[in-house]
Amino acid sequence: MNPTVLFLLTGVLGFIAVAGLGFVFVGGDSDAEKATKRAQNIIGAPTLEKVKKGNPADAATVRRRQILENLKTVERENRKARLNVRARLRQAGLNVTPQQFWIFSGVLGIAIVAIGVLAHLPIYASAGLGFVGALGLPRWMLGLLISRRHKKFGAEFPNAIDIIVRGIKSGLPVNDCLKMIAKEAPEPLRTEFQKVVEAVGVGSSMDQALEKMYERTPTPEVRFLGIVMAIQQKTGGNLAEALSNLSTVLRARKLMSEKVKAMSGEAVASAFIIGSLPPGIMAVVSVTAPAYIAPMFSDPRGHVMLLGAGIWMASGIFVMRRMINFKQ
Repeated sequence: MNPTVLFLLTGVLGFIAVAGLGFVFVGGDSDAEKATKRAQNIIGAPTLEKVKKGNPADAATVRRRQILENLKTVERENRKARLNVRARLRQAGLNVTPQQFWIFSGVLGIAIVAIGVLAHLPIYASAGLGFVGALGLPRWMLGLLISRRHKKFGAEFPNAIDIIVRGIKSGLPVNDCLKMIAKEAPEPLRTEFQKVVEAVGVGSSMDQALEKMYERTPTPEVRFLGIVMAIQQKTGGNLAEALSNLSTVLRARKLMSEKVKAMSGEAVASAFIIGSLPPGIMAVVSVTAPAYIAPMFSDPRGHVMLLGAGIWMASGIFVMRRMINFKQ
């Protein structure tokens, strides 16, 4: 059995395992969708008996349902806008156009197909590897970059809020506080707040600038800041106190997230070990006893078994991901 073919086929199963593990740690519903689901569970729907009896509370209930439907519609539209390639590249902080991204993906897929042909792989195997390389791998890496950037942003965001609070208490206007963050905060906060300052400087309102910031960095922290600023502008009040409370809430959220991460650490480690064990054992057996495992790659029945094993392993990783997801 050709060692190159053996290595490539082993890499396919390894990619399935790694991609599944990436879905375990990266995937999940958006915070806005979860909030909508929780609100829908709390409000509920009016029963048919109440409607028939003409319950006066039905009018308010129907209005709440309509509001929820509108929120769901807006969230779907916003989610579609956030999931396009241009928005995801912006969220990852990459100065790359969608055309360049697709060109890179196509070149990567063609290169993988060429490697498969040179390694004398079956045409369907080369095509499958090229499809994964062109569409799966770049988008997966893009998702990892977005997740890492959002984590950095969320870790430093409460400190930025504290800068605004201290600046307001010392008599500085909000715009000057934002300029301080744009100069002194680490990335990616520096770039995002610099864009907010520039937007306000050219005539945009604070609400519009923060809305654009939310489009570039769709995190709950930015949404909370936008809500606090909008309420303060419309109703007045002590902005420093409101932002101080927001900073306290954000730090409490982060503390709770760390507690959940610590409590689920054992389950996450178990999922990682179980998901990486099959391809790891296959790689070891391929090196120590290649003749023993060669029929899995040379016999058509072995191909079917490998495909079934990959699908079954991916299903198991998905189930483990659902079991260790504590963000519902």
